[in-house]
Parts: sequence; structure tokens; C-alpha cells
Amino acid sequence: MRQLHSWDLTVQEAKEQQLKLRELLKQVPLVNANLVAGVDLSFPRADQGYVVIVVIDMRTMQMVECVAESSPISFPYVPGLLAFREGPAFLKAWEKLQSKPDVVMFDGQGIAHPRHMGIAAHMGLFLELPTIGVAKSHLYGRYTDPGDDRGNYEYLYDDQGEIIGAVLRTQRMSKPVFVSPGHMIDLRSSIDLVMRCCTSYRLPEPTRIAHLISQKGRTKSDKLSF
Repeated sequence: MRQLHSWDLTVQEAKEQQLKLRELLKQVPLVNANLVAGVDLSFPRADQGYVVIVVIDMRTMQMVECVAESSPISFPYVPGLLAFREGPAFLKAWEKLQSKPDVVMFDGQGIAHPRHMGIAAHMGLFLELPTIGVAKSHLYGRYTDPGDDRGNYEYLYDDQGEIIGAVLRTQRMSKPVFVSPGHMIDLRSSIDLVMRCCTSYRLPEPTRIAHLISQKGRTKSDKLSF
């Protein structure tokens, strides 16, 4: 795991750091994805974050590992700076993993972000692994609604007209999700993998299961057993 910067930053310093980091991002086709991790974070208290990471085996769609971590949160909630609020807690939980995922999915944004540095992109640089943002809601960019059928999507564009993600219908007539590559993966590979991970639900299994576990309000930071 790389240590790219200090977390003790002001809001302005954090924004400047994002602009520097975006130059390091790589968008390349995904070669392999057998183990896919999903990440979700809940807040039992305003100053405490609870991170859950699950790892799914794509060959069986079964969970092979789950870890959780409860950590203090000090950075304020500022739209567009989610990584500085949640990133340190995520990285602490990541250190507990015994398996090594091929890809990590975040309930958040990749490059579909005003400075192209959502939490998936940011954490991808720390992990040096392919990462994808799969957000339930829109943060940034313009788009038109995709068709109603499963697999329909429309591109998401930034203010300069660059494609930064896709608005993807994962189940017929369901609300779309907002998919954007983070680091070491391209948009086509991101869409394909999200669709593979969406079985019977709107959300991909890795982040859906992580969300369900995080919402139970667990407080233990021990490694979980299933």
C-alpha cells in the first residue's frame, strides 16, 4: 500500500491534493477479476465511521471474506472530499484482509467527480489496484436517462465534454446506478464487471452485501466470521 500524502489537511489543501493525484490515474482494460471486493461505510455516530469490506468469488458469487473496522472520523463532511473523511478508516480495515482482491468496488464515485478524484479513484492510487465507483446517486456530470432494459446505459460527461462514467440500468425499470472507473481500469471494463456482479438486485453483490452488513450497526472491529 502506498502512502501518498498526509490526512491532516485543510479543505483547500485537500482539493489541491486531488488535482495533483488525478495526474497519476491510469485507465486501462481489466485483465482479470476472480475476487472482487465491495466497500461500504456507515456512521454509528457523527465522529465514528464503520467500514465493511467483503470479498466475493466471481466464479461462485459466494463471499469468501469479510472484515470490519470502527474508526474515529475527524475530517468534516464536504461534498467532493469524501475520501478525506472515509479514506483513513477504509485503509485501516483493508490491512485486515487476508485475501487479495483483483478489483475493489466502492459505494461512491471514481472519476465522475469535479476534480476526477472520487473515493474509488483516490483509494485505487493508495492500493495500486483496479477500483470502480458504483454510486446510488448522481454527484457530477451531465447525462440523459438510459433505456428501461437491463444493461442499457448512457455516458456521463464532465463540463469539458469528456466521458467520465456511465448511467447504467442494472435491472429492468429500476433506478440506474452511476458507474465510473477509479484507477487501473477503463469504463468499458467497469460496466461489464458491474453487470456481472448484479444478479437479482439493482446493486452489485460486493457493495450490496457490504452495505447490508454495515447497516447492522456493528461496533466490533474484530475480523468477522461467516
